[in-house]
Amino acid sequence: MPRISVAFALLAMVSAAPVDLLESAVAAERNIIFIITDDESPTLGCYGDPVAHSPAVDQLAADGVIFNQAFATTASCSASRSVVMSGLHNHRNGQFGHEHHFHKFLTFEDVKRLSLPNVLGELGYRTGHIGKYHVGPEHVYRYQTYLTGNVRNAVQMAEQAREFITAADDRPFFLYFATADPHRGGGVDQTSELELKPDLFGNRPDNASHPGVTEVFFDPAEVPIPSFLPDTAETREELAQYYQSCARIDAGVARLVEILRESDLYDKTLLVFTSDHGMAFSGGKTTVYEGGLRVPMVVRDPYQPRRGFASEALISHIDITPTLIDYAGGLNEAGNAPIRFADESAEKPQPDPQRGRVPRGNPNGGKPFDHYHGRSWLHALADPDADHWDTIFASHTFHEIQMYYPMRVVRDDSYKLIWNIAHGLPYPFASDLWAASSWQAQFRQGPDAPYGQKTVGEYIHRPRFELYDIRNDPEETTNLAESSGHRELLRQYQEKLKRFQREMEDPWITKWDYE
Repeated sequence: MPRISVAFALLAMVSAAPVDLLESAVAAERNIIFIITDDESPTLGCYGDPVAHSPAVDQLAADGVIFNQAFATTASCSASRSVVMSGLHNHRNGQFGHEHHFHKFLTFEDVKRLSLPNVLGELGYRTGHIGKYHVGPEHVYRYQTYLTGNVRNAVQMAEQAREFITAADDRPFFLYFATADPHRGGGVDQTSELELKPDLFGNRPDNASHPGVTEVFFDPAEVPIPSFLPDTAETREELAQYYQSCARIDAGVARLVEILRESDLYDKTLLVFTSDHGMAFSGGKTTVYEGGLRVPMVVRDPYQPRRGFASEALISHIDITPTLIDYAGGLNEAGNAPIRFADESAEKPQPDPQRGRVPRGNPNGGKPFDHYHGRSWLHALADPDADHWDTIFASHTFHEIQMYYPMRVVRDDSYKLIWNIAHGLPYPFASDLWAASSWQAQFRQGPDAPYGQKTVGEYIHRPRFELYDIRNDPEETTNLAESSGHRELLRQYQEKLKRFQREMEDPWITKWDYE
């Protein structure tokens, strides 16, 4: 969609300047801070949450755009972050699951030519990273500067990033700011009177505060219960801990904004706030239900004359890399690729003198990486009525390496089809979700115990297909795939899913033929 850019106006004013000076003058205005949290659903005041403490993010939404239909492509940490930083589905970029420890999933080497930090560096940005990384290899997603900080204290992280943000450098900056909150961790709350104690979600024991943070505490009796969770004392106590962890993130966002304002950079910096996927509760994280895939997406672009609205455009994590590269002026829209691939100036590998060929192994999975799966939604920041995708696609294969359970999803504004490819297996649990008091309290009661809209047994044992009328049944309560009256609709969405698998280069499309 056509748009008037700030860069065009600056070019008109300084057309007689030398080329290198001109590029610096244009680029220095368009900084980017990308904030990605860890396991956070849209539990924010700007999304209508009645108890969330999120004034800083809410203010960004009030002066920017809030996307009401933003989705991860997979509710797993490493896999999702690889999508965010590559613009490619994880089934294609090779990061099928976790990178750390024995899980050992890594992105294909040649993704480096498309990856967000590499391309922005090629475009003249100085790139910095602080917080959770969780992808690999490092040279595929290479930042020029790696900052350290307490990933459970976003206020301290912001202070650690201050020098990078305010550096006396004519180049624009890109800062990838990744908290570990509100991921589970840090032990359990021993002060709880329940037998099954709630996870602390990174909060300090005994209501202590992280340094420099005014902690916000929540009453378990007042937290809202998502439809996919049971309303139990265990769930309520865990949600209270979760909300406290989210509030600490907001304090960090407030500090980032303060640093930008003090440095006269607030109106020169694009701010994007999102999460890798939904909250770390069974029914959210590691699933492809709405609780796992729906994420917050709040964007403040200071160069947009019209701000402060909500968008219903259907957007996906695969869109983030092409959108930010588009904002930086580096997207070839016709080819949906960078105007210059990040490895064009890199030293080329030399042939093996004994064999006469380059020993590269398997750098791309058999197909070159020459375009993004996602596409820029920059136009939606200027128009509350703008559309984006008609249909989105999601693919989950692994979380931990022990958790093989491939699922594929096609979703539009009317229906959502889930294909549980390994439906003959019991649904596998992430270690932290299995141990969660909110799950164990119900699991111990047996397979008929209620768990949100399902029973424990229904959650563990899933049918091959799940088809939901997402417009009229957003809580995914009634599986229409089992209805004789919806056979033709099921067939149509199965064909739509196959088309997307072909388009998004999904190897699991073969499962239609031999399983």
